[in-house]
Amino acid sequence: MKHLIKIIALCLTLALPTLSLATTWNIDPEHSNVGFKVKHLMVSNVKGDFEKFSGVVELNDKDVTRSKVDVTIDTNSINTNVQKRDEHLRSGDFLDVVKYPTMTFVSKKVVKAGKGALRVTGDLTIHGITKEVVLSVAPISGESKDPWGNIRRGTSASTKINRKDFGLTWNKALETGGVLVGDEITISLEIEMIKAQPK
Repeated sequence: MKHLIKIIALCLTLALPTLSLATTWNIDPEHSNVGFKVKHLMVSNVKGDFEKFSGVVELNDKDVTRSKVDVTIDTNSINTNVQKRDEHLRSGDFLDVVKYPTMTFVSKKVVKAGKGALRVTGDLTIHGITKEVVLSVAPISGESKDPWGNIRRGTSASTKINRKDFGLTWNKALETGGVLVGDEITISLEIEMIKAQPK
């Protein structure tokens, strides 16, 4: 029994240095952006973003592949700078924000992609449907202290999804051929994080 306890204690001791290297960073929504673009009338892209979101990054600098990301986005905060269009996007034809007030991304795997870049695989849930997506993440910046003493880091990320995979199927055919709204949505993220204060 004593031998077993010693083995468990040794395992915990070996694990502690790795765990202690993971630091918590809160995404700063005031200096971040969750944006998207989609084809309109087969001729141009319409851009928009979500103005309310929150997220936490557990960043392990010793082994970045052990890092984790958890983000929640307020679907009602969608903004394309056209009120009538935004109301339609919030309706049951698209996001159905009354029934599905949030969308989420929870990481499952992080791998290195060369020269500091990362590929983060996770579950994206939109409209009550969860699909696996892969984010291409730019190298994470070094630490920088703002004038108020907060420690900050930043990065950018992007991915593409098919909106029909998430049950967003509304569309209209055009007389000239094609459809009103494209299926492919490009998601682009500009993320600034603040280091959480130790408890």
